[in-house]
Amino acid sequence: MLSIRLSRIGKRKQPHYRLIVTEKTRDPWGKAVEILGTYNPHTDPATINFKSERISYWLKNGAEATDTVWNMLVDQKIVEGEKRQKVKISKKRKEKLAKKAEELKNKKAEAQAKEEKKKAEPVPVSEPMPEAAPESKTEEPQNLVNEEQTEEKPIETENAA
Repeated sequence: MLSIRLSRIGKRKQPHYRLIVTEKTRDPWGKAVEILGTYNPHTDPATINFKSERISYWLKNGAEATDTVWNMLVDQKIVEGEKRQKVKISKKRKEKLAKKAEELKNKKAEAQAKEEKKKAEPVPVSEPMPEAAPESKTEEPQNLVNEEQTEEKPIETENAA
């Protein structure tokens, strides 16, 4: 079975890719049946040079594109269709995600029920606070010392002669 995939070329930390047609089980760095184009992700925007006629030919003759290549071909409008999901999720992981989503849904429902319950409770009506009389600016400051203590006491003298 033939596969259309990317084969990495270029220096270390400077990837450059070739779009190739090769046997699915064969090493992507080995011999390719045909080179269909190049892809350079380091330019801004990424440089994509594909031979659209040859890609269409190979797809019609039974070659399958990898998910990444398929998404690139959809972006370039060489093929029509929806993009494919690149990440495959296992059954165990799907079950865990579904369980977490259900727990979150239950928590949200409980929170909404509590809010509705609070809204449904009658609000206790408290008596209005009596309004304080406005303070007059002519009030004298209060003395902290008692008046009895401020009275002058006669000084006793022992000059009794």
